[in-house]
Amino acid sequence: MYSLLSKESTTSPHHQTPMQRELDTHLPFPSPTRHQNDSSYSGEVTIGTPPQTFQVILDTGSSDLWIVTSSCASCTGTPTFDTSKSSTFQASSSSLQIDYGSGSVKGTVAADTVGFAGFTVPTQKILVASSVVDNLLAPAVSGIMGLGFQTISTLQTPPFWQALYNANVMAEPLFGFYLERWITYSSVLNSSPGGTLTLGGTNSSFYTGEIEYINMPSGSTPSYWLQQISTITVQGKTLQIATNQGLAAIDTGTTLIGAPSALVSEIYSAVAGSKALTGQYQGMYAFPCTTSISVSISFGGTNWPISPDDMNLGAVGTTSNGAQMCVGGIFDVGSTVGSGAGAPAWIVGDTFLKNVYSVYRANPPSVGFAALPSEYNTSPTGSGGVVTAAFTGTNGIPLPSPTGSSGGSTSSRANLSFSVVAFATLLMGYVVFL
Repeated sequence: MYSLLSKESTTSPHHQTPMQRELDTHLPFPSPTRHQNDSSYSGEVTIGTPPQTFQVILDTGSSDLWIVTSSCASCTGTPTFDTSKSSTFQASSSSLQIDYGSGSVKGTVAADTVGFAGFTVPTQKILVASSVVDNLLAPAVSGIMGLGFQTISTLQTPPFWQALYNANVMAEPLFGFYLERWITYSSVLNSSPGGTLTLGGTNSSFYTGEIEYINMPSGSTPSYWLQQISTITVQGKTLQIATNQGLAAIDTGTTLIGAPSALVSEIYSAVAGSKALTGQYQGMYAFPCTTSISVSISFGGTNWPISPDDMNLGAVGTTSNGAQMCVGGIFDVGSTVGSGAGAPAWIVGDTFLKNVYSVYRANPPSVGFAALPSEYNTSPTGSGGVVTAAFTGTNGIPLPSPTGSSGGSTSSRANLSFSVVAFATLLMGYVVFL
């Protein structure tokens, strides 16, 4: 999962790479958001009674809500949830591990009152984390809120948005994201507005024209937010994508775009002077920094262009003749991804999503894209940073208390979030290309 930050509700980018941002969603009650250099986007969530406030990564590539507690030894400097101070906290003896593309988290299953974007779920099942592995979180971010479907929930519970949908309290069965772009700004703060998440509706201020909804591929069960890629065009060269290689998870929690090995090789072969990286950069490609990469992806017959700024993660080294090389925004996820029935071969993250207004609709299950107004597609406006909620009536829903099972377990469910936290460090050390 790669991350993002925005500002209409509270959101922020997660998983630090050379770009991370925070995202706010539109709330009746605005909350702050952060961007973290475009690597992840986070929003503000409250847990417990009285409410304790945290920044969590907003991730359409997973479906669980977890928060770190004071027992997490590796979470130094991260705000933690104090379960003893919540009168509504419901503990269990069930332990669980959730695995992501870029790390894992371990903890205990629990339930408590959760508030987000003006909505409240009184007994939302959560994981209270005691261990977080492999830099899964950015500084000041305390957890992840999954926005996928219950089908891929390791906790086997409806995620927050789906609990609201099941209770019919959202004005519309959908939510919309606008993500700010700060990657070209070297001095921006991680806490700068990262975009807007509108829960239960869309915000027409952030798109122009119509939203093009594309139903999930025929025969697929709602799990990830899936779409079929038909072509990708690089430097004017169009590559046809076979049906069994084109299924993509649309993932706000992943910073970049991940694709199968053979396709990534084809993509960069269209970019003169590009080279595959090795070692700690395995799976990434570099290209001459003087090159502007033009890429567009086709969903449902419409080509959606990606800004060259989002395809360039910054300088990573020099060639023997002194030419600077930069890291590209598309990476190799391997040759076996997508080999199972209904499993996505692509992970389409923020490198793409910063270029569109994206909408995630539960009924019928579909993803929509719309073009950004020109003022939002060139430079950050700082006008995001609030979560907006669209209500049908009550903003709280009565849900039965979850029943936790005893014993311990782990899960290998394929949460698609990939972290780019490592890149912030990696790009500080130069590579020499021979």
